[in-house]
Amino acid sequence: MKVKIYPSKCNGKTVIPPSKSMGHRAIICASLAAGRSVIKNVAYSDDIKTTIEGMRKLGAEIEENGDILIVDGIKDITKISDEIINCNESGSTLRFFIPIFSLTGKKITFFGKNRLLKRPQKIYEDIFKEQELYYFHDETKMEVEGKLKAGTYVIDGNISSQFISGLLFTLPLLEGDSEIKIKPPFESASYIELTLEMLKRYGIEISQAGELTFKIKGNQKYKPCDYTIEGDFSQLGFFAVLGAINNDIECLGLNHESSQGDKAIIKILRDAGIKIENIERGYLIHKSIPKSCEIDLADCPDLGPILNVLGMYGDGNFRIYNAGRLRYKESDRIAAMEEELLKLGVDIKTTEDEIFISGKKIYDGGIETAGHKDHRIVMSLAVAATIMKKPVIIDGAEAVEKSYPDFFEDMEKIGIKVEYYDK
Repeated sequence: MKVKIYPSKCNGKTVIPPSKSMGHRAIICASLAAGRSVIKNVAYSDDIKTTIEGMRKLGAEIEENGDILIVDGIKDITKISDEIINCNESGSTLRFFIPIFSLTGKKITFFGKNRLLKRPQKIYEDIFKEQELYYFHDETKMEVEGKLKAGTYVIDGNISSQFISGLLFTLPLLEGDSEIKIKPPFESASYIELTLEMLKRYGIEISQAGELTFKIKGNQKYKPCDYTIEGDFSQLGFFAVLGAINNDIECLGLNHESSQGDKAIIKILRDAGIKIENIERGYLIHKSIPKSCEIDLADCPDLGPILNVLGMYGDGNFRIYNAGRLRYKESDRIAAMEEELLKLGVDIKTTEDEIFISGKKIYDGGIETAGHKDHRIVMSLAVAATIMKKPVIIDGAEAVEKSYPDFFEDMEKIGIKVEYYDK
């Protein structure tokens, strides 16, 4: 699908969709709990649907009732209904599932789409091989067989927090006690906080000895819990930057006390001179001229693409650093944004780990850009296009289905003119 984004002014209010990160975690924890849980405010992105389907195969009974999930947890994890699991493009699903599905003792085959199986998985490869369990991985599939063992796990902290979360879901169900030791630097630590918060809701206790060591008692049981998913700060990023460069906008459905790492978008924008007011259940973003600043992505990598857009409309030079993990997402997000923004006339340069942008206020537009099969690239380009002189076409716009299927409809509701081709 292609979309054409016309120069147009946003105004009014928008409700930010529920957190995908919290959705994954709630669905997994509820599925592992014996009994019934009710999860409210669910958004059925492709990634969330993938996690739901996987937990159904593991034995959870999950009923969809509008934006509510009624989950009856797994009764016997060894009685998996299907040993072939399609994780589509969801890195969270794959990395959370690998240790959990090992508990079945069966040979499990994971498939994925596009770049998923090209993304780093060596942490699990090393664990399975060290424990003399079966592991196979190429660019077409991944296979594991054998139940993980209790013990000490030493994990690099600068690859992806998803490996640590996968183990945190799994190790409490083993018979013995375990320990996870993180080798610094520990990046995306806030995502581990989200996992620990959800585990606690569902009756699992994890203790910490300092910031880098997690102690996990074995023989724990997940307990049913009703939970309402809060708004997603990573998705707020697109509308917050839209408000900052286009026109004032209210963004609602958010928890001011959230532990989400992407809540950093509020501080980043304020540091860049954007006026933001806290309002009930959200924020009022005022149009401002972004001032030059340096932005650390170590704990909020998903904000990278939209912060490129902030920089391109800024007054001064922007440096985005600790960005290297953007190269291993649905696309190489550093290269993808550089390629598309250069087409639009942006003064942007990159290294392996950094992005440098010299901003200006006006761009011509009037060209076609590519979405690189990446939802965050598509949404970032759409925001950038709203204040150009001429419309911009984005090819591959269907990528938003991965995390935010209603993105363009929500843009239209606040005044952005969108034209669809081949929808």
